[in-house]
Amino acid sequence: PFAGSVLALGELDDALGRGAIAEDDMLGESTVGAMRRALAEGEAVGAIAWSRRADAVTAGAGGRASGAPWQLTGRPDPVVDGPVADVLVVLGRDAEGPALFATATEAASRAPGEPAMDRTRAMSWTTFADAPALRLGGGESVEALVDRGATLVCAEMLGAAARVLDMTVEYAKDRVQFDRPIGSFQAVKHRCADMLVDVEGMRSTTYYAAWAVGADDAEARAAASAAKIWCSDASARVMGSGLQVHGGIGFTWEHDLHLYLKRAQLDRVRFGDATFHRERLAAILRPKAEKGEPVL
Repeated sequence: PFAGSVLALGELDDALGRGAIAEDDMLGESTVGAMRRALAEGEAVGAIAWSRRADAVTAGAGGRASGAPWQLTGRPDPVVDGPVADVLVVLGRDAEGPALFATATEAASRAPGEPAMDRTRAMSWTTFADAPALRLGGGESVEALVDRGATLVCAEMLGAAARVLDMTVEYAKDRVQFDRPIGSFQAVKHRCADMLVDVEGMRSTTYYAAWAVGADDAEARAAASAAKIWCSDASARVMGSGLQVHGGIGFTWEHDLHLYLKRAQLDRVRFGDATFHRERLAAILRPKAEKGEPVL
């Protein structure tokens, strides 16, 4: 698993840079420094326990006897790659508001995998009961994680949509009906053309969000939410059209189309669905509108 490990490593690095944690702080049986090296070298797996509601997991101050200054209680949304993760970055809430925490998942206490529509990734319901954790940051850290996570998921949805578009066009050229390739029929042509428009829109918004987040641009937050809104909606249209053009074969598990469709279905709600990001984008742009400033 790549995405969760990269995000988890980035959050640990940021927290170290701000002095929120130290290299010799303990994450389970490893130090933060050892866990960072293991994540970077691919020897450990990271995952993000993110929930739309920050209060799904609450954090209380624990004593040093507990092994960490914070203790987590609650159950976040299903965690992608949770059953194989060595460290979880968890969105929770403490007395100051939303915050990020890191906690280790020892082999004996890893949450078991759950049946899921997306069969290409392991998922789990993870329940915390006074789990020792390190606090990585407050509200700004939470928002930065949403920016990074949403942008990364958009890139994955873009890749899946582009592949489904290619598969659909090839199938439309090969599948013959009424002695003609179905791609010669206007209705199929228009559907494929609409898919291309959606994919290129996904590409533009995702690339801009990736640049803005990577460059720490002032518009990064708005760009990430705009990309998640467009990609979530466009991905659904692309997958739906690909399924329709493929017809009966597209509904079967023998065809690869369902792998992309189901993964995209999960990605559309990870780090906030389109509705969540429309609300977030409105909150970002409203102060500018009220001041009479341009929003773009």
